[in-house]
Amino acid sequence: MHAYRTHNCAQLTKDNVGDTVRLSGWIHRKRDHGGVLFIDLRDHFGITQIVADEDSPALEVFERLRSESVVTIDGDVKARTPETVNADLPTGAIEVFARNITIQSAAEELPMPVAGEQEYPEDIRLKYRFLDLRRETMHRNIMLRSKVITSIRQRMIEQGFTEFQTPILTASSPEGARDFLVPSRMHAGKFYALPQAPQMFKQMLMVSGFDRYFQIAPCFRDEDLRADRSLEFYQLDFEMSFVTQEDVFQTLEPVLAGVFEEFADGKSVTKSGDFPRIPYKEAMLKYGTDKPDLRNPLIISDVTSHFEKSGFGLFEKIVGGGGVVRVVPAPKTNEKSRKFFDDMNNWARSEGFAGLGYVTRKGGEFGGPIAKNHGPDRMVELYADLGLGDDDGLFFAAGKEKDAAKLAGAARTQVAEQLELIEQGCFKFCWIVDFPMFEYDEDAKKVDFSHNPFSMPQGEMAALETKDPLDILAWQYDIVCNGYELSSGAIRNHRPDIMYKAFELAGYDKATVDREFSGMIEAFKLGAPPHGGSAPGIDRIVMLLAGEEAIREVIAFPMNQKGEDLMMGAPSRPDNAALRDVHVRVVEPPKDPAKG
Repeated sequence: MHAYRTHNCAQLTKDNVGDTVRLSGWIHRKRDHGGVLFIDLRDHFGITQIVADEDSPALEVFERLRSESVVTIDGDVKARTPETVNADLPTGAIEVFARNITIQSAAEELPMPVAGEQEYPEDIRLKYRFLDLRRETMHRNIMLRSKVITSIRQRMIEQGFTEFQTPILTASSPEGARDFLVPSRMHAGKFYALPQAPQMFKQMLMVSGFDRYFQIAPCFRDEDLRADRSLEFYQLDFEMSFVTQEDVFQTLEPVLAGVFEEFADGKSVTKSGDFPRIPYKEAMLKYGTDKPDLRNPLIISDVTSHFEKSGFGLFEKIVGGGGVVRVVPAPKTNEKSRKFFDDMNNWARSEGFAGLGYVTRKGGEFGGPIAKNHGPDRMVELYADLGLGDDDGLFFAAGKEKDAAKLAGAARTQVAEQLELIEQGCFKFCWIVDFPMFEYDEDAKKVDFSHNPFSMPQGEMAALETKDPLDILAWQYDIVCNGYELSSGAIRNHRPDIMYKAFELAGYDKATVDREFSGMIEAFKLGAPPHGGSAPGIDRIVMLLAGEEAIREVIAFPMNQKGEDLMMGAPSRPDNAALRDVHVRVVEPPKDPAKG
């Protein structure tokens, strides 16, 4: 007999009744029924019920062991009585009568419970993550992550992609976030950077003549954390040669749709080939964001023209000053009290906005200051243009276009949540396309890149030479699911002449480009194919599939929102000898006078 087990804790069935078996695992729960002890023994695979009574020499040992102690049990498989069968367990038709027990590791008092799914403070969960991972939901999430990555890898290989690994120690990149820097011992005063993404390397692989690359790539960005963002994250990084934007879409859609269908657990998924393509400008108008949640049926409308001349002086003034007025419908709110609308206004203020105007309508009668001042006839005309009914309310966001779009987008989500309009049980994908190549930087008072400077402009050199920079679109795209951006991607600018020109429009001279991006520009001068790709985030994919709201719930050993690893005690301060080895001196930040 094996030293530790003949079966795992999810294996035994009625067919094993009468067998003598050996199981190993953790004591999950103990239930004392007066002289008979029932123990749920848990391992990676599942749970088996163990029974010890006064005839079992294991009873006394079980009684003094705490939960989460690790034991090996020798015993006989018995059938449960019909009334005690547990249909929720694969092993629910049997139990094991313990003949002998070996203690492999006795647990001390637990800092947090493992059995049960009760909420527990996150700092405790992260400090004792190895305990947290024993809990059913966390264990299932991490196994889901592994299965998702395996599925993605297989699907990419089936599409002709080859897996490569790119360097972790590299040079600083122009991804936009702060780099994590690693001091060099051998090169005093110089630093490596951890990759924000393998962007340069994957493009170099295309220049090197490899046709389809992918990897499940670790990436590092020193940026503020939030629920869907981490300092360290993984992405499905891929690149393809001799492709158009449409080729990239046709490649990625079956991978993402297939993975989501495989693990959706009955939820519907947008079919490959049916992902809507929404231009960036349209997304910002209709949804107030370039990450629209298409489960939300509400559509934002621009009603600026209705307020060019209006009895509502505030909106007329905003429109006269070049601003816009956007509206979010609130359907069938005739039975909602005034408090619902006031609460929405207070919500907007709590989010940092000036407020959220509104109009109520009940049985065709308008209410609220905006309707009163704008006038009933004009309100009827406005509602007719929007296709709204006699019992539909309306929320208003007015101001500069970006500000109004941001408020309207947030209000669209809030209204839909309050009215329970967001469709459940589905994953809805879309592509956001036609991003602007450039934008005007109000602070620097100059044109700059709006997103990725290495995207190919639509129209290529001709567009750069003849169009207003703010009218130029890029071959750049995002894929979005249920309001989460899964990745950005682009058809790359592979021609040095176009790259120099694009950077020139953003205020960078040739010498700066040659200095900052020497590796890429020199490679492109020696023959580069047209190429493009994307990099969907693994953590966000698994988060969505697991039904979680924070990626920390699908990462085995995450940091907290302060970027601290509470379990391992990172970041930590090295001793002076270690600092001298890498030629680094710590400069303490200035003290805050307010804190003394």
